[in-house]
Amino acid sequence: MPKLHINGQIREVDVEADTPLLWVLREQLDMTGTKYGCGVAQCGACSVHINGELRRACSVPVGSVEAADRIVTIEGLSTQRSHPVQQAWGQLDVPQCGYCQSGQIMAAAALLAKQPKPTDADIDEAMSNICRCGTYQRIRAAVHLAATIAAKV
Repeated sequence: MPKLHINGQIREVDVEADTPLLWVLREQLDMTGTKYGCGVAQCGACSVHINGELRRACSVPVGSVEAADRIVTIEGLSTQRSHPVQQAWGQLDVPQCGYCQSGQIMAAAALLAKQPKPTDADIDEAMSNICRCGTYQRIRAAVHLAATIAAKV
């Protein structure tokens, strides 16, 4: 049985090694914040961090993740929605339907961890998730605001 280090806890799951991490999170561990969008790693709704890198959970076989690998889902980003990206998302009322937002937030958090003061070009390159509602301008503004919030912490 694979052991996974998710949101600071070791979790043991009884699944086949080729099961996508997305389904383990959603169906085995009841972490439904990570969304299913396309299933082919294109839309980004299923984005999580693995060892600080943004990954699309629908394309990560659980057998490829070691117990030493640190997986962070939207549920593990912060306990009180206190992460600067989450604060900025709320302040700027970024989502419309909200379906893609957990993946968008995870992508923005990964970007800011690597680039604390991103330019518009940095944001456009890093935020490759699809938003069907088209809130890209608000997403960009929220990433800039999150960078400002993070700089004050």
